[in-house]
Amino acid sequence: MELKARITAMLNDFRERGLLYQTTEGDSKDGSALVDLLAREPRIYIGFDPTADSLHVGSLVPLLALRRFKEAGLEPIVLLGGATALIGDPSFKAEERKLMGRDQVIANVEGIRKQMSRILQDESIRFVDNYEWISGINVVEFLRDYGKHFSVNEMMNKESVKTRLDREGVGISFTEFSYMILQSLDFHHLANKYACFAQAGGSDQWGNIMGGIELIRRKMGKEAHAMTFPLLTTSEGKKFGKTESGNVWLDAARTSPYAFYQFWVNSPDQDVSKLLRFLTFLPMEEIHRLENAQKEHPESREAQRSLAKEMTVLVHGQEGLEKVEKVSGALFGEGSLEGLDSSTLQQALDSLPKSEVEKGAVLPALPDLLVLVGLETSKSAARKTIESGGIYVDHVRQKDPKWVPSWSDLEKGFVLLRKGKKNYGVLKEKK
Repeated sequence: MELKARITAMLNDFRERGLLYQTTEGDSKDGSALVDLLAREPRIYIGFDPTADSLHVGSLVPLLALRRFKEAGLEPIVLLGGATALIGDPSFKAEERKLMGRDQVIANVEGIRKQMSRILQDESIRFVDNYEWISGINVVEFLRDYGKHFSVNEMMNKESVKTRLDREGVGISFTEFSYMILQSLDFHHLANKYACFAQAGGSDQWGNIMGGIELIRRKMGKEAHAMTFPLLTTSEGKKFGKTESGNVWLDAARTSPYAFYQFWVNSPDQDVSKLLRFLTFLPMEEIHRLENAQKEHPESREAQRSLAKEMTVLVHGQEGLEKVEKVSGALFGEGSLEGLDSSTLQQALDSLPKSEVEKGAVLPALPDLLVLVGLETSKSAARKTIESGGIYVDHVRQKDPKWVPSWSDLEKGFVLLRKGKKNYGVLKEKK
């Protein structure tokens, strides 16, 4: 398939998945101007500001778009904002960001670059850091060569700026106000050096992207184009990837592979279809099948399990998925509790309500233990549940309310408790 046809097919796939929010494509003799441009100059970039040394799941849409571009035959460029991260993007932020030091930004750039290379599994993708060209511009050069091309009136009318100006007692500093010019400068630099005349990003970046397109037109007399993705939000309109404990990160040291897998398994029914469309590379036929299965048998959670598998393999590899699935099966199914990966097992155990005991201490009887881990509210209620056959110890039903675990039961490091089918707790030796 020729490049133009592949690009058209890619954009159609974006549309079908709901991934295409805005474009500057317009009409041209041979089709869309965006397709024509990419067929002539097959380069497109996405910028990421390194505000931490890891991306989180909210960054997955643009991150995975790079892979979609590559598969369509384009040459994606990743711009890591080593300079713009020192400034702070005001886009729809409630207040001014805290400024980071240069050393921290350098560490963040390197961390994200390694992470993206691992997830995308493509060494050919070009990484650039805008600190390389922005840091060398002096104030007079910045004002004369770039500032004169931007109207303050138009900049103040950008939604991201207006939102801050309208928020009483907040406002916006000149530092963050200048962010749009710096991002526009990035687009101009990449167009000039790499013949990259296309940019992609989240819909909240539209104003900044349009500034770059106008700068290229003014300074180079050339046409540039862009496309944006919808922001990934929950069905309630909240920022995606936030949990009670904070962001869900792509770095295993920040969010364990087990917790990462469970995050997707626990996706709400009303969100899972969009997540499958936005984040996986499953063909639409398979996604339609999963959507139908979700409607007909929501209790099976087949869509959530498929989503969890796809995302865990993508971020933590096939080996990471196999470890997580084996531990999950052993703890929450009927599998063996022996021979499990110790690190993944520990991640799973840490996610459960638990009671810890000192080595050699007298162990509590089962009713007391159920209260300690929060599976029951009182010993009398615990005894009734035990006698009715609703309590399992290491997957074995225990109907004796006088049963007391022994230290030999703790030789593997824990005793797993279950009430009914889905409520778990664990007794562990205190380390």
